[in-house]
Amino acid sequence: MTTATQTPLVHSYLFLRRAIGLIGLALPFVLIFGKQLVDGGDLAGSLSSYYYTDLRDVFVGAMCAAGVFLLAYYGHDYVDNVVSTLAGLGAIGLALFPTTPDHDVSSWDRTSGVLHLAFAAVFFLSLAYFCLRLFPHDGEQPPGVGVVYRVCGAVILAALVLIALTSRLRLVPEWHPALWLEAAAVWAFGVAWLVKGQTLTPKSVP
Repeated sequence: MTTATQTPLVHSYLFLRRAIGLIGLALPFVLIFGKQLVDGGDLAGSLSSYYYTDLRDVFVGAMCAAGVFLLAYYGHDYVDNVVSTLAGLGAIGLALFPTTPDHDVSSWDRTSGVLHLAFAAVFFLSLAYFCLRLFPHDGEQPPGVGVVYRVCGAVILAALVLIALTSRLRLVPEWHPALWLEAAAVWAFGVAWLVKGQTLTPKSVP
Protein backbone atom coordinates (compact mmCIF):
# COMPACT_ATOMS: atom_id res chain seq x y z
CA MET A 1 0.00 0.00 0.00
CA THR A 2 1.44 3.37 -0.98
CA THR A 3 1.91 6.33 1.33
CA ALA A 4 -0.64 8.27 -0.74
CA THR A 5 -3.18 5.56 -0.03
CA GLN A 6 -2.28 5.26 3.65
CA THR A 7 -2.68 8.97 4.39
CA PRO A 8 -6.46 9.25 3.76
CA LEU A 9 -7.00 5.98 5.63
CA VAL A 10 -5.12 7.32 8.65
CA HIS A 11 -7.17 10.52 8.56
CA SER A 12 -10.35 8.46 8.31
CA TYR A 13 -9.42 6.38 11.38
CA LEU A 14 -8.56 9.53 13.34
CA PHE A 15 -11.82 11.21 12.32
CA LEU A 16 -13.92 8.25 13.46
CA ARG A 17 -12.07 8.01 16.76
CA ARG A 18 -12.42 11.74 17.39
CA ALA A 19 -16.09 11.76 16.43
CA ILE A 20 -16.84 8.90 18.83
CA GLY A 21 -14.84 10.59 21.58
CA LEU A 22 -16.47 13.98 21.12
CA ILE A 23 -19.95 12.46 21.29
CA GLY A 24 -19.04 10.68 24.52
CA LEU A 25 -17.49 13.74 26.09
CA ALA A 26 -20.27 16.15 25.12
CA LEU A 27 -23.40 14.04 25.59
CA PRO A 28 -23.72 14.17 29.42
CA PHE A 29 -23.15 17.93 29.45
CA VAL A 30 -25.68 18.54 26.68
CA LEU A 31 -28.36 16.37 28.27
CA ILE A 32 -27.96 17.55 31.85
CA PHE A 33 -27.46 21.25 31.25
CA GLY A 34 -29.65 21.33 28.14
CA LYS A 35 -32.68 20.15 30.08
CA GLN A 36 -32.03 22.70 32.80
CA LEU A 37 -31.95 25.44 30.19
CA VAL A 38 -35.03 24.18 28.33
CA ASP A 39 -37.45 23.50 31.16
CA GLY A 40 -35.56 23.39 34.46
CA GLY A 41 -36.98 20.97 36.98
CA ASP A 42 -35.32 17.99 38.61
CA LEU A 43 -32.48 16.00 37.17
CA ALA A 44 -33.40 12.79 35.39
CA GLY A 45 -32.58 9.54 37.15
CA SER A 46 -30.11 8.47 34.46
CA LEU A 47 -28.79 9.58 31.09
CA SER A 48 -31.18 7.13 29.45
CA SER A 49 -34.12 8.78 31.24
CA TYR A 50 -33.54 11.94 29.20
CA TYR A 51 -35.35 10.02 26.46
CA TYR A 52 -38.53 11.12 28.25
CA THR A 53 -37.61 14.81 28.22
CA ASP A 54 -37.39 17.48 25.53
CA LEU A 55 -33.83 16.24 24.90
CA ARG A 56 -35.08 12.89 23.51
CA ASP A 57 -33.92 13.61 19.96
CA VAL A 58 -30.50 14.66 21.19
CA PHE A 59 -30.06 11.44 23.16
CA VAL A 60 -31.30 9.16 20.36
CA GLY A 61 -29.42 11.06 17.66
CA ALA A 62 -26.13 11.06 19.56
CA MET A 63 -26.28 7.36 20.41
CA CYS A 64 -27.25 6.39 16.86
CA ALA A 65 -24.44 8.56 15.47
CA ALA A 66 -21.94 6.93 17.84
CA GLY A 67 -23.32 3.53 16.83
CA VAL A 68 -22.91 4.26 13.11
CA PHE A 69 -19.35 5.51 13.65
CA LEU A 70 -18.51 2.36 15.62
CA LEU A 71 -20.01 0.15 12.92
CA ALA A 72 -17.98 2.03 10.30
CA TYR A 73 -14.79 1.78 12.34
CA TYR A 74 -12.40 -0.74 10.79
CA GLY A 75 -9.86 -2.02 13.30
CA HIS A 76 -6.52 -3.71 12.87
CA ASP A 77 -7.78 -7.27 13.21
CA TYR A 78 -10.84 -9.48 13.48
CA VAL A 79 -11.29 -8.91 17.23
CA ASP A 80 -11.21 -5.13 16.77
CA ASN A 81 -13.95 -5.36 14.17
CA VAL A 82 -16.14 -7.70 16.22
CA VAL A 83 -15.91 -5.52 19.33
CA SER A 84 -16.58 -2.28 17.45
CA THR A 85 -19.57 -3.90 15.73
CA LEU A 86 -20.97 -5.08 19.06
CA ALA A 87 -20.44 -1.62 20.56
CA GLY A 88 -22.17 0.00 17.57
CA LEU A 89 -25.16 -2.32 17.76
CA GLY A 90 -25.33 -1.74 21.51
CA ALA A 91 -25.37 2.04 21.07
CA ILE A 92 -28.12 1.94 18.45
CA GLY A 93 -30.13 -0.65 20.37
CA LEU A 94 -30.14 1.29 23.64
CA ALA A 95 -31.28 4.38 21.75
CA LEU A 96 -34.11 2.61 19.91
CA PHE A 97 -35.35 0.68 22.96
CA PRO A 98 -35.81 3.25 25.74
CA THR A 99 -35.38 2.56 29.41
CA THR A 100 -38.48 1.83 31.49
CA PRO A 101 -40.29 5.10 32.39
CA ASP A 102 -40.92 6.10 36.00
CA HIS A 103 -44.73 5.91 35.75
CA ASP A 104 -47.58 4.66 33.55
CA VAL A 105 -45.54 1.57 32.73
CA SER A 106 -47.00 -0.79 30.12
CA SER A 107 -45.93 -4.34 29.35
CA TRP A 108 -44.07 -3.08 26.29
CA ASP A 109 -42.26 -0.51 28.45
CA ARG A 110 -40.98 -3.34 30.64
CA THR A 111 -39.85 -5.36 27.62
CA SER A 112 -38.17 -2.31 26.11
CA GLY A 113 -36.47 -1.62 29.44
CA VAL A 114 -34.99 -5.13 29.54
CA LEU A 115 -33.74 -4.80 25.96
CA HIS A 116 -32.34 -1.37 26.82
CA LEU A 117 -30.32 -2.80 29.71
CA ALA A 118 -29.03 -5.63 27.53
CA PHE A 119 -27.90 -3.28 24.75
CA ALA A 120 -26.39 -0.87 27.30
CA ALA A 121 -24.40 -3.72 28.86
CA VAL A 122 -23.09 -4.79 25.45
CA PHE A 123 -22.20 -1.18 24.60
CA PHE A 124 -20.31 -0.37 27.81
CA LEU A 125 -18.59 -3.76 28.13
CA SER A 126 -17.39 -3.50 24.54
CA LEU A 127 -16.00 -0.04 25.21
CA ALA A 128 -14.31 -1.27 28.39
CA TYR A 129 -12.72 -4.08 26.36
CA PHE A 130 -11.39 -1.52 23.88
CA CYS A 131 -9.83 0.47 26.72
CA LEU A 132 -8.39 -2.45 28.69
CA ARG A 133 -7.32 -4.90 25.97
CA LEU A 134 -7.21 -3.40 22.49
CA PHE A 135 -6.08 0.23 22.74
CA PRO A 136 -3.08 -0.34 25.07
CA HIS A 137 -1.56 -2.88 22.65
CA ASP A 138 -2.42 -1.12 19.40
CA GLY A 139 0.97 -0.24 17.86
CA GLU A 140 3.47 2.39 18.96
CA GLN A 141 2.07 5.04 21.29
CA PRO A 142 3.43 7.87 23.43
CA PRO A 143 4.70 6.84 26.88
CA GLY A 144 1.97 6.50 29.49
CA VAL A 145 -0.97 6.45 27.09
CA GLY A 146 -1.65 2.81 27.94
CA VAL A 147 -2.22 3.85 31.55
CA VAL A 148 -4.85 6.38 30.40
CA TYR A 149 -6.72 3.69 28.48
CA ARG A 150 -6.65 1.28 31.42
CA VAL A 151 -7.90 3.95 33.82
CA CYS A 152 -10.76 4.76 31.44
CA GLY A 153 -11.64 1.08 31.17
CA ALA A 154 -11.53 0.67 34.94
CA VAL A 155 -13.82 3.70 35.38
CA ILE A 156 -16.35 2.20 32.95
CA LEU A 157 -16.38 -1.16 34.75
CA ALA A 158 -16.51 0.43 38.21
CA ALA A 159 -19.40 2.66 37.12
CA LEU A 160 -21.36 -0.35 35.85
CA VAL A 161 -20.85 -2.23 39.13
CA LEU A 162 -21.83 0.79 41.23
CA ILE A 163 -24.91 1.45 39.10
CA ALA A 164 -26.06 -2.12 39.71
CA LEU A 165 -25.38 -1.87 43.45
CA THR A 166 -27.03 1.51 44.00
CA SER A 167 -30.04 0.47 41.94
CA ARG A 168 -30.43 -2.88 43.68
CA LEU A 169 -29.97 -1.48 47.18
CA ARG A 170 -31.73 1.83 46.42
CA LEU A 171 -28.85 3.83 47.86
CA VAL A 172 -29.12 7.62 48.05
CA PRO A 173 -31.67 7.94 45.22
CA GLU A 174 -31.94 11.67 45.90
CA TRP A 175 -28.36 12.04 44.62
CA HIS A 176 -29.23 10.44 41.26
CA PRO A 177 -26.29 8.01 41.44
CA ALA A 178 -27.10 6.25 38.15
CA LEU A 179 -27.02 9.58 36.30
CA TRP A 180 -23.57 10.57 37.54
CA LEU A 181 -22.12 7.07 37.24
CA GLU A 182 -23.40 6.75 33.67
CA ALA A 183 -21.96 10.18 32.92
CA ALA A 184 -18.58 9.09 34.34
CA ALA A 185 -18.61 5.95 32.15
CA VAL A 186 -19.51 7.95 29.04
CA TRP A 187 -16.86 10.57 29.79
CA ALA A 188 -14.27 7.82 30.29
CA PHE A 189 -14.99 6.24 26.92
CA GLY A 190 -14.99 9.71 25.34
CA VAL A 191 -11.55 10.49 26.74
CA ALA A 192 -10.17 7.12 25.60
CA TRP A 193 -11.35 7.61 22.04
CA LEU A 194 -10.13 11.21 21.89
CA VAL A 195 -6.69 10.06 23.05
CA LYS A 196 -6.78 7.31 20.42
CA GLY A 197 -7.76 9.91 17.84
CA GLN A 198 -4.77 12.03 18.93
CA THR A 199 -6.99 14.92 20.02
CA LEU A 200 -5.94 14.39 23.63
CA THR A 201 -2.41 13.02 23.92
CA PRO A 202 -0.76 13.17 27.34
CA LYS A 203 2.96 13.85 27.11
CA SER A 204 3.76 11.41 29.87
CA VAL A 205 2.07 9.54 32.65
CA PRO A 206 4.25 8.25 35.52
